[in-house]
Amino acid sequence: MEFRQMQYFLCLAEEKNVTRAARQLNIVQPALSMQIAKIEAELGQKLFDRSIHGMTLTVAGEALFRLVTPILRDVEYAKQEMARLDGRISGRVSVGLITSVAQSTMASSSAAVAHLYPEITLSACEGYTETLADWVNSGQLDFALINVPRRRVSLTAHHVLDEEMVFACRKDAPVKLPASLRFAHLADFDVVLPSKRHGLRIILEEHAAAAGIELKPRLELDTLPALCDVIATTNLVTVLPTIALQQSLAKGNVRAHRFADPRISRSIAWVHHPRRMVSPAARAVLDIIRHNLVEAATSARIYLGPATAVDSKPGTSPRRKPRSSRPR
Repeated sequence: MEFRQMQYFLCLAEEKNVTRAARQLNIVQPALSMQIAKIEAELGQKLFDRSIHGMTLTVAGEALFRLVTPILRDVEYAKQEMARLDGRISGRVSVGLITSVAQSTMASSSAAVAHLYPEITLSACEGYTETLADWVNSGQLDFALINVPRRRVSLTAHHVLDEEMVFACRKDAPVKLPASLRFAHLADFDVVLPSKRHGLRIILEEHAAAAGIELKPRLELDTLPALCDVIATTNLVTVLPTIALQQSLAKGNVRAHRFADPRISRSIAWVHHPRRMVSPAARAVLDIIRHNLVEAATSARIYLGPATAVDSKPGTSPRRKPRSSRPR
């Protein structure tokens, strides 16, 4: 199989549509279909299932995708290294971001990359930590920013920052905090949290176990902007990283408070495959994202209240569950 045929195959596998893939490759649709047919004939395997809904990889196609992807990444890296000899930073960079990072940095970071590095083609996506780690491992992403995984992964990880997770509620919610706010007090409130698929929920569940409580959210939302909107318009409360709350805090419709010791935090790392070089273009993109992320976390901290009682409406009480309902 020729190198250009690999490119055709990979593009169609990603686009899942012959018309879109042909447009991306700047060739006519029949030419693309003919090249795919040649690959299938050469390998003696059917690579795509064709339907009115598009093109999906067969088992053989998925195996070829895993084999071809790192090869094309290595070739792209070689091209970028050669371009760097002329003082240019160029090439395609695919990056994955967990939702809280994407929410706070994707727009500004993408704009900065486009302005500072016009020869870089950036492809960014968001997802769960485990999903992004799998995509880095398979070569679909150059690197990803994730919550530090609890299980061992076959990736090289580099620490980016530790970020505090805080209690948050509507600015004028009738919430009366205890004299010293601790994680165990969360059992006294109606909460909205990410689902158990989400990396942040895994961290919260670990703290709940240590505090001797069980998390029973009234509502589960994995889309963090939507979760923040719920907090800003209801009496539900939550626990989120500061950057996830940054925009709501800046608007003034949400307030947040630190927990008393021990503080709750999560660690963010960027990961890449240990056997694949990180290209100059990927490094440039990473530097921009990392800078914007640290800046966002720093600016969010100025809005945090102390881990002590603050009444937005004097004389009101929290919507508490009966004491007997708290797990022992």
